[in-house]
Formats: sequence, structure tokens, C-alpha cells
Amino acid sequence: MISAQSPAPDAAGTAHAVAPGVYAWIQHDGSWWINNAGFVVTDDHTVLIDTCATENRTRDLLGAVGRAAPGTPIRYLVNTHLHGDHTHGNSLLPRTTVVIAHEATREGILTDTVIDGCPPIWQPVPDWGTVTRRAPDLTIRTALTLHSDSHPIELHHPGHPAHTSGDLIAWLPEQRVLFAGDLLFHRVTPLVFMGSLDGALRSLDWIASFAPEHVVPGHGSVIDAHALPAVLDQHRAYYRLVLATAQAGLRDGLTPLQAARTCSLGPFADLLDAERIVLNLHRAYADTTGQPFDLPQAFTDAITYNAGLLHTQV
Repeated sequence: MISAQSPAPDAAGTAHAVAPGVYAWIQHDGSWWINNAGFVVTDDHTVLIDTCATENRTRDLLGAVGRAAPGTPIRYLVNTHLHGDHTHGNSLLPRTTVVIAHEATREGILTDTVIDGCPPIWQPVPDWGTVTRRAPDLTIRTALTLHSDSHPIELHHPGHPAHTSGDLIAWLPEQRVLFAGDLLFHRVTPLVFMGSLDGALRSLDWIASFAPEHVVPGHGSVIDAHALPAVLDQHRAYYRLVLATAQAGLRDGLTPLQAARTCSLGPFADLLDAERIVLNLHRAYADTTGQPFDLPQAFTDAITYNAGLLHTQV
């Protein structure tokens, strides 16, 4: 099994003001199912950026929104991508809230099976609570701006698959705050099994081009302008390690699991969720060979790899 932490509801997250009216919702430790979100309080409404995996965690987030902006309606909810840790809580928002995402995210939410019954991949299996499937009301392909007097919010798609096919960032140009979704992980192993290694690499320069003062990653702590270059370089190095390991594995006739076992993670060994190397290698193999991505096999191999890690630690 793959470990999935389950922090108590009252310890699930903390709201951090990163600019006037702009908040990052940070859930530690940022591993499987423990995502970040955020919200922007404008003159007469609030914009929520992502929800959380479970009812309890999403209600904690909504409670923080209510304390920061009492009586202010949540007019918009932006989903940065399709994964359930960022979208399962959508259904807890009022029906008057307009949910916005990329068109590929809507398609993914509508076909999500995990919300209906999580496979026993993680231990413990997450307790979703009363969340139900809620797909976006409004979809975009490239860009959209939400206008207000104090906090215009630009939504941008990188133009290619990266973490997923439907990634969006939320960019506040006046406050120079960027919500990156899972295009960035901070002190957590990156994950691209539903996207593209090459696209994920390309997205890093794209993020840097905004020159943000603060970046809220999809998982992990907030990144300031001083730390951002090092975080981007770490992602580059990790993705290149995955690609090099995949090339060597294919050359030597190894499966993704076998290739993962030959790979020295080096500076990435201490990042959370090291078993993601297997999922990322499955993606690299599929992209290189043109074969379909085998999701069940990828997770089976990740569980096997993780069991080996736990054995060596005992």
C-alpha cells in the first residue's frame, strides 16, 4: 500500500495572507491527497482556487474563507486541474458559485471513478465524507480574466499537457501572486503520470516568465521570489532524471519498475512520496514508445516499489 496521511480536521490547513486580500490555504505535509488551495477576497465577492479531497478538509477551508471575508459570497471557484484532492470538495459550494476550469478538467471530473469508491491503493483509504461529483460550469481552452476593482485574476493554460492535459494557473498581476496548482510541488516528489514529462519541463520556464513575488504550489509551502529559481531547478533535475532513467531502461529492456529500482534518487530520495518515480517512469515509457499508459499496472508497480522501500527502512 501507499501511505496517505489523514490529519485531524482542526489541523488540516492554515490560511496564509501572501498579499492584501490574497490567501494561500496550506495543508501539511503535502503528500497524497493533502493539497493546497487558496482564495482571493475582492470588493464584493470571493474567488476560491481549488477545494480539497474530503468533506472535512473542504469545510475547514470554507471556514477560513468565512473568517477572512464574513458574509461575502464565493462567486467563483477555479479548479487548477482534475485531480480529486483539488476538486472533490466542489459539491460543498453553493449552487450560485460558478465553477471554472479547463475543458479537459471538466471531462476528467465527469469520468472520475475514485470519488465513487477509492481503490485500496492508499493506506488508510481516504474518507471522502458527503462530497459528490461536481463538474465545472464554465470551461476555457487558453485564458480568461476575472475582473474586479482590486484583484483581477488571470487564468492561463500552458498550451500543452504538463501535470495533466487541463492545467490552469491563477495569476494576480497587481499582487504578483501565482497559484500554480500541481505544476509545482515544494519538497514533495513531482507527479506527471497523467500529463507529460516534456510538457512539465516546458511549463517551468513558462511559470518563471511571470516573475511572481509569491507562488502557491499545489503541494508544500509557499515559494517566494528568492526561492523560486532553486525550486524550478529541482523540478528540472528531477524530470531529467526520470527521462534519463526511462531511456536507459528501454535500452536495457527493463520494465518501469525494474528501471526505478536501478535509479539512484540522490537529492530526491528524501522528498515525500518517492514511489512516484514508478508512476512517472510509466508515463515516460508510454510517451517514448507510443504505447497506452497502463494506470492499474503503474499503481501496482508503485505499491511494490514502496513495499521495497519500507522493507529497507526496517
